[in-house]
Amino acid sequence: MDIDSLTAPSMMGRMTPLHETRLDQVLRRLKGSGARRVLDLGCGSGHLLYRLAGEPQFEQIVGLETCARSLRQARELLADHLQGDSPRLDLINGSYTESQHNLEGYDAAAMVETIEHLKPGALSAAEQVVFGQMRPAVVYMTTPNREYNPLYGLRPGEFREADHEFEWDRDKFRHWSQGVARRNGYRVTLGGIGEADPEFGQPTQTAWFTRLD
Repeated sequence: MDIDSLTAPSMMGRMTPLHETRLDQVLRRLKGSGARRVLDLGCGSGHLLYRLAGEPQFEQIVGLETCARSLRQARELLADHLQGDSPRLDLINGSYTESQHNLEGYDAAAMVETIEHLKPGALSAAEQVVFGQMRPAVVYMTTPNREYNPLYGLRPGEFREADHEFEWDRDKFRHWSQGVARRNGYRVTLGGIGEADPEFGQPTQTAWFTRLD
């Protein structure tokens, strides 16, 4: 079940309140970090990139996406920002589970609702590439909070989207995030986005990684 599709059509029309809130918070955090060179890893059809491109602070913006269809949608949405001899924005067909030497050393990276689309066995490769090779100064990651799913009417074991490979509860996400940070020389702060429930927390959980070196 695609939770977002229950309440609103996807881009280019309206977006769901949670999706908008999530993108707005990611944008605020990236702006607040002072970043000028930013990666959107798993950029999908370009919703976050569209926001980033509207901010003069960001001098270089790169979207990385494996799905050719999503990348075509992103190119349509961002056509005005992809023109000229030296555009600020670039779109790359590729995966953050594979070596990306050309994307090393950026100020910030966003990973918005993307890790849950990976096969569990690919998480180690994603960690090695993003945190071991690319090593952006900060990484902001969001993923569904599985504990919140009953409030959407989902049955135990039912995911929010059919193409999700997993959805983690808060303990699992905290354990994984802290391990990633410890192994790769980052500090991590956990949080959430969306209306909080006293028992189940917030629908979206977040991790803000800050490189220590």
